[in-house]
Amino acid sequence: MFSPMAWKPLDSPPALPSLDGATLIDSHCHLDMDFDADREVMLARARAAGVGAMVTIGASGAFSANAAAVALAAAHDEIYATVGVHPHEAATVTDAALAQLEALAAAPKVVAIGETGLDYHYEHSPRAAQREAFARFIELARALGLPVVVHLREADDDAVAVMQAAGARETGGVIHCFSGDAASARRFLDLGFHISFSGIVTFKTADALREAARFVPRDRLLVETDAPFLAPIPYRGRRNEPALVVQTAALLAELRGEPIAALARATAENTRRLFRLPA
Repeated sequence: MFSPMAWKPLDSPPALPSLDGATLIDSHCHLDMDFDADREVMLARARAAGVGAMVTIGASGAFSANAAAVALAAAHDEIYATVGVHPHEAATVTDAALAQLEALAAAPKVVAIGETGLDYHYEHSPRAAQREAFARFIELARALGLPVVVHLREADDDAVAVMQAAGARETGGVIHCFSGDAASARRFLDLGFHISFSGIVTFKTADALREAARFVPRDRLLVETDAPFLAPIPYRGRRNEPALVVQTAALLAELRGEPIAALARATAENTRRLFRLPA
């Protein structure tokens, strides 16, 4: 259900704000997608920009993307992985698929289950199938002692209901690529979840999201690219990549009235704590 990539890659290192010696973590990206031709160059740009680690998401469409994410994590010191099935593909979740994911989750650098959740905007899978799959993935995360990475679009009420019923408070996790307002953020913070901001927060029409970014407590704040999707301004329309998480972090720091180095350190520590990454 993921559309073919048509974005133009960056053709030179981006001009990005300095982190003043701090490092960032891109808490959510899809490094198995659209990077085959220049993956090592892309990773070098990330390192040069101050991105010390990346979490690549196994739920990138085809089920085989999970194995690709685990392999990327095994091959690169700075990459970690998650495994799951995106809500777009929720109708494909079977007992056999869950068993395969449980086996993949045993790999040393798998740090979470997901992304899973609810997407009522596109509804590529029926809503009932999405809710059932979401609950089953939360239950799997509970069994494995892993946090949950949640994709959420236009489904707050049902998401809260599923998370409460399935015991998501026990797993913890993150609402990735958050796009709601402060009131919506509060509902998920009250469940013990973190809130992650992507390049959407830089878009001109995202005033309510920027207010949410000011509202989220410092110890629950994460930053991500969702690469190759959602490049921040001024790179919107190009292929997103982990280096550009610095642009989003700079805007978040400005919104919150704090130095970018302080925000980088806080969000990196939050990501390490949530996913139990090494220092």
